[in-house]
Amino acid sequence: MSGLSVLIPVFNYDVRPLVYALRAQATDWRGPVEIQCLDDGSDEAFRVLNRELAQLPGVVYRELDCNVGRSAIRNQLAAGARYAWLLLLDNDSRLPDQQFLARYRAACYRASVLAGGTSYETLPPSEVALRLRWLYGCHREARPAAVRQRCPHGQLTLNNLLIRTSIFRDLGLDESLTRYGHEDTKFGWLLRQAEVQVLHLDNPVLHDGLEEAPIFLQKTHDAVRNLVQLYRAEGLGADTRLLQAGLRLQRWGLSEAVRTAFGLRREQVRRNLLSGHPSLRQFDALKLYWLLSELR
Repeated sequence: MSGLSVLIPVFNYDVRPLVYALRAQATDWRGPVEIQCLDDGSDEAFRVLNRELAQLPGVVYRELDCNVGRSAIRNQLAAGARYAWLLLLDNDSRLPDQQFLARYRAACYRASVLAGGTSYETLPPSEVALRLRWLYGCHREARPAAVRQRCPHGQLTLNNLLIRTSIFRDLGLDESLTRYGHEDTKFGWLLRQAEVQVLHLDNPVLHDGLEEAPIFLQKTHDAVRNLVQLYRAEGLGADTRLLQAGLRLQRWGLSEAVRTAFGLRREQVRRNLLSGHPSLRQFDALKLYWLLSELR
């Protein structure tokens, strides 16, 4: 069995529980395992907590002086990985049970890229500000493997991704996408172009770090900007539902009318999304408004 390098970018999060849980399952991989954590310019309080990881056997903990972004830090982690397989995890992930690595080990012979998926708590969070992120995750991200496999490259996310090191290094992540969002979308396109099979599994991690609604809205706005950037620079993204809708309105000569009409009720929509009962339909409308504004 080839070795496994678990790569965890760290930013303003106590990653110790995740690392300890992974170490407890390391023998299930039946090969050498290392866990690499690279701090991306976190506040000192989080660095103080996570520095204890540097003392653990099989764990490499390092810190960057400043934040380099989601793509660059993963590229750096992959460049320093020792083993043939990479497991990419976000720092706010929680393992589902004691068999997480065992399931990956049993399936890794079936494909060179395996996506385990993401899950969310069943009950909504008590904090109103977290409801939008939880609702979006439950209805748009927490999909079973059979559903994700229908569009395997388009349903790929970098969190909870097992991939051969050689493939990741050959393709890499686009570091020109300095804002949040769609670096995983482009990586999926590159895998498809290279005819690399992606196998989706029901081996989800629990997303444990929900952002408050204002932060999530800002990140989503940044992701829309990245999508338009990819489309204009490389012609990518035309197969996404959001961009398809925007381009269709442009062809019909309706984009400016729709954008203007939505602009009149934008604040009403924002109030809904910040409330305890956010509407994903209104969230989709806001994303379309942002897209049309970027395409002008």
